[in-house]
Amino acid sequence: MTAKRKLNPLFFAPFVSSVLRIEPDWIDGNGHLNMAYYNVLFERAIDEAFELIGLNETYYSEGPGTIFIGEAHLRYRQELYADSPVRITVQLIDYDAKRLHLYLEMRHSREGWLAATSELMALHVDKTLRKVSPFPPDILDAIAIMQSAHKALPRPEHLGSTIEIPSRSGKGKVGLH
Repeated sequence: MTAKRKLNPLFFAPFVSSVLRIEPDWIDGNGHLNMAYYNVLFERAIDEAFELIGLNETYYSEGPGTIFIGEAHLRYRQELYADSPVRITVQLIDYDAKRLHLYLEMRHSREGWLAATSELMALHVDKTLRKVSPFPPDILDAIAIMQSAHKALPRPEHLGSTIEIPSRSGKGKVGLH
């Protein structure tokens, strides 16, 4: 009988999602991707990244916890249309026993331009108590490995930015460019 061996995950820095496609029903009356579906695409990329640390459907259905998003900041940079395939990078900025601070960039997968960014605080929640709780040790170990791969990445330019009316000097431009 072969002993079951746990393999340590390998993390690219940053994590890069598969090519994600925009569904036709997601296009709004302006002819571009409706704002709500940017979050759907970001969530799909997070699901792919979290699979590597053991946060997957099996964990969510059989394990003690799940993930909630406690805070999100989305920046729209360029319009996406029905035929725009995208890839999303996921960068782990920081973590503790209960939380993950993530930064994501959505880019057109063929042309490379930036479509949107998202900064998130993900919370590990005990499903029974419905309270933020520590990750299990094996998940926390995998998060530490991910962080060690991501800590050498440069700090994203807009990390921690706030929403405000741009100054008259032109700094802090908001919206599509």
